[in-house]
Amino acid sequence: MNTQAMNPPTQTHSPIVYAATIGVDWADQKHDLWTQPAGDAEPEHRVLEQTPEAIHAWVAQLRERFPGQSVALAIETSRGALIHALHAYDFIVIYPINPKMLHSYRQSFRVSGAKDDRTDAMLLEEYLRLHAAKLRPLWPDTTLTRKLGLLVQQRRQLVDERTRLVNTLHSVLKAYYPLMEVLFEDFTAPIMATFVLKWPDLASLQKTPAARVRAFFYAAGSRRAKRIDERIDAIVKARALTNDSALLEPSALLAKTLASLLQALHKGIAQMEKEIEQTFEQHPDAPLFRSLPGAGPALAPRLLVAFGSDRERFESAQELQQFYGIAPVKKQSGKSQVIHMRFRCPKFGRQTFHENAGQAAKAAGWTENFYQQQRGAKKGHHASLRSLAFKLMRVYFACWKNNACYDAATYEKSLRARSSTLLKAATTSTQKNCA
Repeated sequence: MNTQAMNPPTQTHSPIVYAATIGVDWADQKHDLWTQPAGDAEPEHRVLEQTPEAIHAWVAQLRERFPGQSVALAIETSRGALIHALHAYDFIVIYPINPKMLHSYRQSFRVSGAKDDRTDAMLLEEYLRLHAAKLRPLWPDTTLTRKLGLLVQQRRQLVDERTRLVNTLHSVLKAYYPLMEVLFEDFTAPIMATFVLKWPDLASLQKTPAARVRAFFYAAGSRRAKRIDERIDAIVKARALTNDSALLEPSALLAKTLASLLQALHKGIAQMEKEIEQTFEQHPDAPLFRSLPGAGPALAPRLLVAFGSDRERFESAQELQQFYGIAPVKKQSGKSQVIHMRFRCPKFGRQTFHENAGQAAKAAGWTENFYQQQRGAKKGHHASLRSLAFKLMRVYFACWKNNACYDAATYEKSLRARSSTLLKAATTSTQKNCA
């Protein structure tokens, strides 16, 4: 195994020569960038929109402008969606700057405290350029981890696009072909798109012999005789909403077009999932994340990406919880106190832990009991899942930090030693293979 490709680089005492230093003052809607190329080149200022497309286009321009070279980027945080996005690029070395440090640096030049985004970006770049040797960079993760990270995010984008198309197609079919809701319970199933392409309207379907329709369902993997009989009976009894060709023909054409797009997405998602599986199996941390509660084929790779391979990335479980917005935010002034969810965080990562908690809550054992206790305390479903995710992240962090697989029996033994109520009337969770 190529250990160089698997292990993040470690900081050395020798100075790093960067092709450019960049200061980024980031905000919710846009980012101010101040770029200073190496040498005597003039500094450059630009404003970047807070969209994935704008960020990735800017990164592509940097890579083309400084081929085979590294650039240093200073930003006034070590957390957030922008950091998460930039970690995917190995030639960008990120230096997080503590806001208090920048505030003191700014005060040295502007006693009045006046500030604006452009000036802050300029000061960040200057601070990095002059004091890089005293700062600690956030190194990019391993090649395999970054590849897996991009794959799971792209899969999510395809799944979201498929959901949008399914909803659009569903709406179209309801207007002229309501029988489809009787024939199919799940519109995301590939068989549904294939059916629409073969029979885009009721008239063409009812002209087809029942034996051919039965053979279609059987060949598509839907082989329950009773269900097929129910579908055939529904087709025979169905009545068209209208015979107006002005509605039927355009609607059928649109439905076939959407079904074709869905077929392509089904194929693309399947290929993406196969690539994710193969990449995940190559990763040395795969057994660890496969052993976690509720971590199936889709969520185990996403959890691995959320943690990363560098065991020094997070110093505590609390830092991990705060980074992904699972830890609640508390604001207090006098007698007023407000507790809310953190919104400025990597949304995909937070969604990963939330969905994992949803799966873990269905498993027999302490996770299910914890969820039921939260619901018994009058918490809503999603609030209960966030509480479970908060607790699971502490367990996961210990496993990740110690490079040890999760052992349900061992953890439940420790709960029993503390007389935890989480094990009352619970059965021991099924142990996952960690080989």
